[in-house]
Amino acid sequence: MGILEKMRLDGKVAFVTGGARGIGKSIATALSEAGAQVAIVDLDLDEAQRTCAEISSATSNRLIAIRTDITSPQQVNEMIDQILSELGRLDIAFCNAGISNEVAVEDDTYDDWKKIIEVNLNGTFLTAQAAGRVMLKQGKGSIICTASMSAHIVNVPQREASYAASKAGVIQMCKAMAVEWATRNVRVNTISPGYMATEMTLNSPALVPLIDQWNELSPIKRMGNPEELQSIAVYLAGDTSSFTTGSDFIVDGAYTCF
Repeated sequence: MGILEKMRLDGKVAFVTGGARGIGKSIATALSEAGAQVAIVDLDLDEAQRTCAEISSATSNRLIAIRTDITSPQQVNEMIDQILSELGRLDIAFCNAGISNEVAVEDDTYDDWKKIIEVNLNGTFLTAQAAGRVMLKQGKGSIICTASMSAHIVNVPQREASYAASKAGVIQMCKAMAVEWATRNVRVNTISPGYMATEMTLNSPALVPLIDQWNELSPIKRMGNPEELQSIAVYLAGDTSSFTTGSDFIVDGAYTCF
């Protein structure tokens, strides 16, 4: 069997949080194209259903949409139960849902700080933990969490200390999970994207004025496209990455090199 055949995900089941749009949608598309059945998990059920229909029509693989607040342990557990009930198993978890804010530290309210941490760190913990419990019983699984280059550098000119802290926490949390589960065949890795040209970024009045400066600071002189994260996600999801766990993959066009 050749390497491309080995990277296929036929027979596997995945979920993608924040999967209705942006990076999540791109990864869900790639997993489906590689043969997996995929649950699109998002707060926006209507958009998740539209995404399911769009991907399914292109790949002919089964997708389901599930509305879930990832900060709610009960809703996360219900999401897992629905996936097991409808799709039968869980092999791949792509814990991607997150939010950001751009505010100076002195102006950041404690409520806003807690909201960022609650979604980006606590929500990632809850979904990864719930997936891990299933995978440990199965004896195998791959968990992939979206971190950020913001876990490695301080972004400029925008100010987002809470976001950077939450994503740094995701990386260290996933490393700890990876070590605990290494001998039990459940792998945990993170992907740290650089600036990505998602619809949300390109349509944000606060962020669009910063794009030229980001591009000037970047060695590659452009933003990344969500599709440029697909291959690393498919690699981490499948069996060809069986010796890869506890790693963080920075995909940023060399932005963090200096």
